[in-house]
Amino acid sequence: MKKRILIVDAYNMIGHWPELEKLKKADRLEEARDKLLYILSDYYKQSNAEIIVVFDAMYVPGLSKSYEQYGIQVVWTDEGQTADSYIEALAKKLQTRLTQVEVATSDGAEQWTVFSQGALRKPAWELYQDIKRAKREVHVAARQYQDQALVRRSPFSDKQLNALAKLRDELSK
Repeated sequence: MKKRILIVDAYNMIGHWPELEKLKKADRLEEARDKLLYILSDYYKQSNAEIIVVFDAMYVPGLSKSYEQYGIQVVWTDEGQTADSYIEALAKKLQTRLTQVEVATSDGAEQWTVFSQGALRKPAWELYQDIKRAKREVHVAARQYQDQALVRRSPFSDKQLNALAKLRDELSK
């Protein structure tokens, strides 16, 4: 089975996910960036994919950096480098016979470039829906587990319950 790597064009997600777009429009971009990382960290725990989030720091001198936060890799591009060009080069480098790269972006040109390199493309809205679906599945599984635990919770073992049932049957004769 191939290792999954999801590369996320951060500002594309912020511009297309409703709760993040609201924060951006309210001039709370830093909060939107943090919330994006937090949402993706939850998805990381469920998806079995390595996640790399790329922020465009093209116009911010000296900001280029890379670090891990919430279990995901966060990259700020170099001055003069767009997130698109960074992602395209990274996808080309990481796409091998042992890895499957997915690029989440809503930039049409970038989607086709990475697709031609063998990477999978995932529009921002599709990733948003995948994350919501994965979160629902976790809640359903947790509820089912909890329901099963409630049914199973008894102070007696199966052996003891069988002995009590046998005793009840004998007394009712």
